[in-house]
Amino acid sequence: LFCFMVGITSAQEATEKPTIVILIRHAEKGDDGTKDPALAEAGIARANHLVSILKNTNVSAIYSSNYKRTKATVEPIAKSQHLEVRTYEPNKEEEIKRILADNKGKTILIAGHSNTTPWTANFLTGSKLVSFADSDYGNMLIVTFWDFGKTSMTWLNY
Repeated sequence: LFCFMVGITSAQEATEKPTIVILIRHAEKGDDGTKDPALAEAGIARANHLVSILKNTNVSAIYSSNYKRTKATVEPIAKSQHLEVRTYEPNKEEEIKRILADNKGKTILIAGHSNTTPWTANFLTGSKLVSFADSDYGNMLIVTFWDFGKTSMTWLNY
């Protein structure tokens, strides 16, 4: 298990309920020669493992880019928590701000890609700390978000 934390806290933040943003990249994808492949066997296993990892987490909303592999990665957790998977447009500041406003003080899960998930983490934290290799599927970033510039982040590998 790999863990990396960055962040700040203050007395004011301790009294406000933050929004918890769980960021993941889609699980291992198949290779069917298209730009929108389904998950590979390993990806299906990882998606199902995500259910056990988040089983005690009260997720309020789940977002996915509009690709088979990202939707399939979060469908098992959505089903277990009786939620629908909502699509979003990655790498758009206004879209992420809307998601935050719609889910203030709640826990949300956002599935993206090797380039969009780090972009979202860096946008939320105001840093340039996160990047993923294209072959790396096991990162989970948990951003505790009070406001832009007021965040903490835990970087796990599952």
